[in-house]
Amino acid sequence: MKLLSSPASPFGRKVKMTVMMKGLKDKVEITTVDATKGDATLSAANPMGRIPVLVTGDGSVIHDSHVICEYLDSVGTGPALFPAVGPKRWETLTRASLADGIIEAALLMVYEGRYRPENMKVQSWLDRQTAKINASLAMLEKNPPMWKDAPDYGHLSLAAALGYLDFRHAGTWRAGHPKLVTWLDTFAKAVPGYEASKPPVA
Repeated sequence: MKLLSSPASPFGRKVKMTVMMKGLKDKVEITTVDATKGDATLSAANPMGRIPVLVTGDGSVIHDSHVICEYLDSVGTGPALFPAVGPKRWETLTRASLADGIIEAALLMVYEGRYRPENMKVQSWLDRQTAKINASLAMLEKNPPMWKDAPDYGHLSLAAALGYLDFRHAGTWRAGHPKLVTWLDTFAKAVPGYEASKPPVA
């Protein structure tokens, strides 16, 4: 299998952690592509030009990160990341959705600074993204989502979101969320793939 991704992508990081958690490290080749520059290999695999993309052994193409992670969960070994049915499944997927929302808001703030001229930036729009992130973190801080036997896809997604806030937003979230800081430290100890998939220094 071949994974098209970028070292800096939090969505790609979710997939890389899944690869390692599911014992597939030797079966997935990671190819670095630049989604910001119209990479031809990426565009051929996904016309939306978004990462990550997984090309399976038979040439099938799978995207986005959620779909890729669920596929890898079905073919790998070890603890299941996606509960098959029932309340636990919806809890896991909802937690992952919240984490993805944090990532998306944080990404939009990065893109605003990177691509929009200084005189065209809209502070109220940036403030709205910050408010979304802060509200989500405040809710999670009240009751960090622990696991019984092993982290699931929802936990993995949250770890990727917090890691992205560290990477692109200087870890400012840590000051007001001590329980989540402890939670992330606990996750990192339970999932060695978290450190192994850490993006390079910005």
